[in-house]
Amino acid sequence: MEPRMSIITLGVKDLERSYRFYHEGLGFPTDSKLEDGIIFFQTSGTRLGLYPLDKLAEDVSPGLTPGSPVFHGITLAHNTHRKDEVDTILKLAEKAGAKIVKPAQAVFWGGYSGYFTDPDGYYWEVAWAEFWQFNEDGSLIV
Repeated sequence: MEPRMSIITLGVKDLERSYRFYHEGLGFPTDSKLEDGIIFFQTSGTRLGLYPLDKLAEDVSPGLTPGSPVFHGITLAHNTHRKDEVDTILKLAEKAGAKIVKPAQAVFWGGYSGYFTDPDGYYWEVAWAEFWQFNEDGSLIV
């Protein structure tokens, strides 16, 4: 696994309020629109994503509820160049001690992804999409 994070996604209770805070308040640049249902901010290397908390919990695992002791509304993402890398990295993570919480599968947004938790319970998504492009440094172009 390359030592990098592609997206940090924060589950938020009010997407519009959070958009205003990060974009208008802090000046984070974005091409995203509120109507898209998810906001991506351009940062150096890693991207910051804002997504409704309840939808993020459902994406990680059906039945997971926002604010539960096992889900704190944040996921870390590692985006791959090839689809087969998703399975390879999930196996690598499991071998290293991770718990697979959602095996790799085709997902509603057109990609392929799965989730694992690290030893402290932080959720990592490993994901691939045919339409993604990367910079030379490996950072995702959103």
